[in-house]
Amino acid sequence: MSTTITGPDGKPRCRWCDAAPEFFHYHDTEWGFPVSDDRRLFEKLSLESFQSGLSWRTILAKRENFRAAFHNFEFDRVARFTQRDVTRLLKDEGIVRHRGKIEAVINNAQRAQELVKREGSLAAYLWRHEPEKKQLAQPQTASTSAASLALSKDLKKQGWKFVGPTTVYAFMQAMGLINDHVEDCVIRAKVEQARKKFKRPGR
Repeated sequence: MSTTITGPDGKPRCRWCDAAPEFFHYHDTEWGFPVSDDRRLFEKLSLESFQSGLSWRTILAKRENFRAAFHNFEFDRVARFTQRDVTRLLKDEGIVRHRGKIEAVINNAQRAQELVKREGSLAAYLWRHEPEKKQLAQPQTASTSAASLALSKDLKKQGWKFVGPTTVYAFMQAMGLINDHVEDCVIRAKVEQARKKFKRPGR
């Protein structure tokens, strides 16, 4: 089976774009492009945690609702959420109403604050986990990696929740820690170019 499908412009894209019309924009403008903004990184990791066991289409369709519910994923604000907020969120039909995942985001916001105090930023810490090229599998042939296992283990040791190696690998793909666009995908070269120009935080 081909690893690509033809996009609306007649050019090849990663095959998973075909699963939903809204995937093309996300794939072409976000997925794999390097991110250094702490708020966006926290949002991406939180949404990947919510996606666990569900389809990404479900999460992407609800992303604006998640942003409204969690104050745009400003983790200093989310860290102050109380049990009353958990109750409010469990009644919010616009998001995924899963108590464990909701409580994990609040917990992780508090862990993010601690990490920023130690490391200066989430970005500086996360980009230290960028794998070397020789460690990478062929694009989209893996659901975990040595780097995602190591990052997952380290986050769990710090008290983060819902950050298993598969969730962390999907996060690494989304935030550009790896370029997992397939070789023939028209966006792969654009992501590679963005990664070359990208200044790694903390270096």
